[in-house]
Amino acid sequence: MKRRELLAGFGASAVAAAGLHSGPSRAAAPVDSKWPRKADFDIADGYTYINAAYTHPIPKVALAAARQAAAGRGSLHPLQPTQQRPDPKAIFADLIGAQPSEIAYVPSTSFGENLVVQSLGLHARFAGNVVTDGLHYEGALMHLLELKKKGLDVRIVQPTPDARIDLRDLEKAVDRNTRLIEVSSVAMYNGFEHDMKSIADLAHAHGAYVYADIIHSAGCSPLNIAATGIDFAACSTFKWLMGDFGLGFLYVRQDVQRKLDRPVVGYMEGDVRAYYPPELAAGPYVPVSYHLDASASGMFEPGTSGFIGSAVSAALLSASLEYIRQLGPQNIQAHRLPLMKRLREEVPRFGFESVTPADATGGLITFSKKDVYQSGLPQKLRAAGVNVRFSQDWMRLSPSVYNDMRDIERFLESLG
Repeated sequence: MKRRELLAGFGASAVAAAGLHSGPSRAAAPVDSKWPRKADFDIADGYTYINAAYTHPIPKVALAAARQAAAGRGSLHPLQPTQQRPDPKAIFADLIGAQPSEIAYVPSTSFGENLVVQSLGLHARFAGNVVTDGLHYEGALMHLLELKKKGLDVRIVQPTPDARIDLRDLEKAVDRNTRLIEVSSVAMYNGFEHDMKSIADLAHAHGAYVYADIIHSAGCSPLNIAATGIDFAACSTFKWLMGDFGLGFLYVRQDVQRKLDRPVVGYMEGDVRAYYPPELAAGPYVPVSYHLDASASGMFEPGTSGFIGSAVSAALLSASLEYIRQLGPQNIQAHRLPLMKRLREEVPRFGFESVTPADATGGLITFSKKDVYQSGLPQKLRAAGVNVRFSQDWMRLSPSVYNDMRDIERFLESLG
């Protein structure tokens, strides 16, 4: 399915890694008989969706919250009590082991990555270098390569033949002039998991910062970002956080915030008072007085995203995040591991090679096969009502809380 097809389906209905996965200290409830959570989602009969890493369906409870918020935005009832919803930032911070003051809203993962680069001055001052790798998100690689054309020293570590990134290769690329190491905590291609604690230690030993794309970690696996020591992270919410398009999170470690250049400035970043006639301030003319907040929101949210707490999308996201928190990322992970094991054992029998590390615990598993996109298999699966991710020479599956072994067997039967 093309992303524009998913926008029509999911977007419209919404309005109607090793070292990283230590997890918060909250005790996990055992996976019980209520799994899989098929009844929590509106999944058509006969449809098998194993593509959550591309776009995750939205839980029914979140759709209901969005409808209620939309109804409130479309009516004026001053005597009607306002329903208070949990703050999405606070829930997200709890899910990843951060503080709410370290979280800012961003429109997307890429937007967050751009803000980090700007706040470090790397887009304008080309002293030093940035180290990344070939399994990092391609949108971020595009951004860095465009800066390389303008003079930034960008060093890209090549994956090994088995589609991993060797920490020793990263170590060789880093030196005393490195300003930033950029990686994806879990690679979107094949689920390779970086040891983020080791990368943070490597960067900090050279006076550099670390940015991680956590879009394939947050929500689907236990995550304690403070324990890793990384400085920045970002993710959109339409994947494992079960939100909608156009809203994401940026994490900025508290003690790093004061060291950054402010990349954007706007009304929602602090307290502002305007002086209009006839209430002009005494003395020399001053149009406004203001105080900028000392937090991630106060540095990275210049406009209406800072006031998102009353919006329909935030009501939806609040309900989705609370749903994930109640299930527990550790239980979500435990539920899918047998499904992933079955795929790893059976899919190679159909001529595919697994390119996902055997010790990977994330939410996606990838199999390679030359010219699989032109083989007719995508059309065959679509006709069978089975949705997985295809690219030119690989196929990716990403089961979630609503999948069970029957879904896996149906996929395998469709392969045959």
